[in-house]
Amino acid sequence: MIELVIVVGIIALLATTVILVINPVKIFQEARDSQRVADVGQLNSALGLYLATAASIQLDGGGGTCAANCYVLAGTNTTTGCGGRYGTKTAIATSSQAVNGTGWIPVDLTQVSSGSPLSAMPRDPRSNATHYYSYACDNSGGNQNYELGAKMESVRYSNGGADDVESTDGGNSSTSFESGNAPGLAL
Repeated sequence: MIELVIVVGIIALLATTVILVINPVKIFQEARDSQRVADVGQLNSALGLYLATAASIQLDGGGGTCAANCYVLAGTNTTTGCGGRYGTKTAIATSSQAVNGTGWIPVDLTQVSSGSPLSAMPRDPRSNATHYYSYACDNSGGNQNYELGAKMESVRYSNGGADDVESTDGGNSSTSFESGNAPGLAL
């Protein structure tokens, strides 16, 4: 009986040690950040394909609102400038993930010559007031510029981390991941 208690105690000690070494919270944060980098990359590729092949380019759904607005998925961050990422722009939020221009990014990806490269606009794995995707564009003076934004949550992908994507992305914010054909779009 004593031997059995000793074996159970050793197994419990080993299990506790393994859980502390693995740190599942850190692993989940890094997995969500990896998803964010992949999602923003897919959006960037889809928008690049749209710019290259669409017959009529409208980065703001034809509403002429690039200069005044930024865009987010509803239920995330609808404060001024999409959480301050885009200055004083008005945040436009929609709950749609459609790719036909009515989604949270107002670009009609169905106009891509081969059809939409995405079946739905992605949403951030956490999709809350801190972690969300954002979009802003600039149609002024014949520009066709856009920026996609995301906030990392793990130490690894955040500013100063081993795989820092926030301060090394070419954008103007060292605390947000910025991508697009104009990262750092500040209007």
